[in-house]
Amino acid sequence: MRTAILGLALALLLTPAFAGDYQPVDVTKLPEVKQSKLGLYLSAPEAYKMKSEGGAKVLFIDIRTKGEFQFLGTPTVIDQNIPYMEIDDPASWDKKNNRYTMLPNSDFVGALSALAARMNRGKSDPIILICRSGDRSSRAADLLQEAGYTKVYSVVDGFEGDMSPAGRRDVNGWKNANLPWTYKITEGQAYIR
Repeated sequence: MRTAILGLALALLLTPAFAGDYQPVDVTKLPEVKQSKLGLYLSAPEAYKMKSEGGAKVLFIDIRTKGEFQFLGTPTVIDQNIPYMEIDDPASWDKKNNRYTMLPNSDFVGALSALAARMNRGKSDPIILICRSGDRSSRAADLLQEAGYTKVYSVVDGFEGDMSPAGRRDVNGWKNANLPWTYKITEGQAYIR
């Protein structure tokens, strides 16, 4: 009995604090940085459901940098990684934001349009964009809207989720919702440019 209690206590201690504590984003209270012109928003669980039920009819694009995509993992159901922003090469420092300088990917719309054409998808077919926490995906949605795409959804809590008061991304997001993700990517999912 004592061993069972110790085993249960150890299991509880080793269980991530966020397991089962996923906090969905209230889209009626989105900060401006997460708002898009189209106003089409999904939580990570809603994005998973939409892609799972829509299959190939729904394009699901991970727009994080190649480094984020490769080293932090990605949803298992994405079609491709097409970075909206990339770290400047050679790298420079952004003093205002205290990080590496990130620049827009000038090929973003072209690469997405090429993928859509290869998959027989038009500008009125649904596209889901996911980034780290929903900021970049809203800006990328605006860029695609300007290019004529009409059903571009932003995953408002992203892959890693929002920052908690403790300074960790453990509030919501794909990973914290315990949705399927992987470190294994294929050449077809990779952004090769």
